[in-house]
Amino acid sequence: MTKEYSIAVLPGDGIGREVMDAGLAVLQALGSKIDRKFDARAHAAGAQHYQESGDALPEKTLAACRAADAILFGAMGLPHVRGADGTEIIPQLDIRFALDLYAGVRPIRTFAGLPIPLSDPRAASIDLVLVRENTEGLFYSRGRSQQDGDDAVVDPMRISRKGTTRICDFAFRLAERRKSQGRPGHVTNVDKANVFHSMAFWRQIFEERAAGFPGIESSSAYVDAMALNLVLKPWQYDVLVTENMFGDILSDLVAAMVGGMGMAPSGDIGDDYGLFQPAHGSAPDIAGRGIANPTAMILSVAMMLDWLADRTKDTALGDGAQAIEQAVARSFSSGAVVPFEFGGGSNTADITKAVIANL
Repeated sequence: MTKEYSIAVLPGDGIGREVMDAGLAVLQALGSKIDRKFDARAHAAGAQHYQESGDALPEKTLAACRAADAILFGAMGLPHVRGADGTEIIPQLDIRFALDLYAGVRPIRTFAGLPIPLSDPRAASIDLVLVRENTEGLFYSRGRSQQDGDDAVVDPMRISRKGTTRICDFAFRLAERRKSQGRPGHVTNVDKANVFHSMAFWRQIFEERAAGFPGIESSSAYVDAMALNLVLKPWQYDVLVTENMFGDILSDLVAAMVGGMGMAPSGDIGDDYGLFQPAHGSAPDIAGRGIANPTAMILSVAMMLDWLADRTKDTALGDGAQAIEQAVARSFSSGAVVPFEFGGGSNTADITKAVIANL
């Protein structure tokens, strides 16, 4: 009997719905090739849903996420839809906390056939993963801000031993796996330990955890120096690990090194659940035009299959993940498609068809 997996689908807002259709088309096309079925069911959530119902993340949707084998997420948030405190409606953060998705995994690599912003030829070999702690750091302050009248607002930052230990261990295990695949096997810690007590504590724990992974090299850098080095020599890095806010900022920077957010897949992973989504936002300025680059969504589908393969020991899923990554690479290296943000004219449907044809 063909194995079947349940996928909770949260298309969300703006181009999230368009790229989700592309990702699901690739997933279903792959299923027939690896003899697997995917029961993908869509659920309501997002800023638009908040406007219509007053609820950005219904409990019914959250329950469906908990019941599924994995979660696929499009994009959520609209600049004009905000809560009473002036911040945007961003239920993806609520999902991270509700499901304890503590590891934000942001892989970045270059693809032959697509131009990149750096002229140094070594930039063609960029292949790194940024691991962002998702549940603490400065983002911990959501709902905990302290306002002093009309004079000041204080946002608290939390760095705990438990939270830092598990994200550092996640990064070291990832580096071990990448090393077994031929990559360097090096974890770089990114912090601001020269200024903040919390960051000095973070570095202390990183160094303690590093001692437990003798086969993996490790080092540390301040976040300001890392921002400089990621522009000057991103090809030197393998796995980076950092706290929530620094990871939020640096993940956009590294995406720019390979052409932009349309090429940036991601996974938000915990011990019990995994959510996979393109790192880009809802891009309402291009929504409905059919020109969004679906590559980040399609590569996020590959990440989901790789994660499921590891959890279920179903090697067909791992083979499927590799097949998608190779199909994306062939689509670009052949020159068959070039996304709009790279100066080409390939729309969402063109890229989706090319990837399916190359599976």
